[in-house]
Amino acid sequence: MTEWHDLREDLVAQVCERGISQAVADALRTVPRHVFLPEVPVHAVYQDDAIVTKRDAEGRPISSSSQPAIMALMLDQLGVEPGQRVLEIGSGTGYNAALLSHLVGPGGQVVSVDIDADLVARARDHLERAGYPEVIVVCGDGAEGFALRAPYDRVIATVGVWDLAPAWLDQLGPGGRVVAPLDLHGVQRSVALERAGGHWRSRSVVPCGFMRMRGPSAGPETTRVLDPGSDLTISLPEGGEIGDLLTALDGPVTELFTEVNTGLTQLVDGLSLWLAVREPRWCTLSETQPGRLASGPLDLRGFKTVIGIVEGDSLCVLESEAYDTLVARAFGPAAARLAGDLAAHIEAWDRAGRPMTDGLRVDAHVGAVPVGGLVIRKRHTTLVLSWDTG
Repeated sequence: MTEWHDLREDLVAQVCERGISQAVADALRTVPRHVFLPEVPVHAVYQDDAIVTKRDAEGRPISSSSQPAIMALMLDQLGVEPGQRVLEIGSGTGYNAALLSHLVGPGGQVVSVDIDADLVARARDHLERAGYPEVIVVCGDGAEGFALRAPYDRVIATVGVWDLAPAWLDQLGPGGRVVAPLDLHGVQRSVALERAGGHWRSRSVVPCGFMRMRGPSAGPETTRVLDPGSDLTISLPEGGEIGDLLTALDGPVTELFTEVNTGLTQLVDGLSLWLAVREPRWCTLSETQPGRLASGPLDLRGFKTVIGIVEGDSLCVLESEAYDTLVARAFGPAAARLAGDLAAHIEAWDRAGRPMTDGLRVDAHVGAVPVGGLVIRKRHTTLVLSWDTG
């Protein structure tokens, strides 16, 4: 049987294909991920996959060990240097805190905060066993940070956040940087931000997907199971009311074919973001068993996923035909109108040059906001989105 260190080398080689720094690659080669996932088979631990480690009473995942590739990309976004003080929001298994501890070295300090006492206890145990007992793991609401060890040089959230918590920004020292999987109307992008005059400006933005922050700082997004038989579930980034969508899905279908062809990467990275920040009715649907959803362009292992727009008793979803031609498939009394609206978004995205995350700039303002760009208002900050055209 292949030894775990050989499996780890294979994983690191795979992650390095994403163009990560040597420092982060060395951290991945040094920290043994299997120590943080003792109940998971070693061959699964050293795959480039997220691994669910805790579910709620209804069986929904609420904590995981994140995909190593996105962990590595975010660590590079963070730009950790030896001797720095780092605050991590979301301890999970403790694995990412160990990577951070390796990066800051013996002269630095890592503080990790998690809302669940059982996860904190396990993370402490894992860190001790892996040789990183110096990491401070605290049970508390991550949105409050940990003022006792402030100021920090870096703050990183390893959970999806709806807004930037004021405590994180306040606890960052001069020249500090925060990296967080930030919600942009239902899609997440890992955004690295630094102070720029009177506001915060992104240095880099990469696609990502994390479980949402829980507790008082959770966002308004809601997830509803429409059909337990197929596990048909709808996610609404801004909450809100919906009508009888099951009856609509069982009824007549209106199809509107576009002339836009695209692959999975452009769809996930580009068109989904375009819809999310421009269309307040946008939603996602998924199911784990064959049911009401036809095969969609976002089908993944174990479940089907489609994106679309919903309004009352009507729904329109995005699907693809031969050669990845995008089709708006609509149901319910407003089917024709919704199909036209979704097709118009697809064609507008195509005419705009198919903007993706690459080139996206996010400015976070506390207080007055300049005119221009796409504006997303949060509890504590206002985000202004724009794209570099050069």
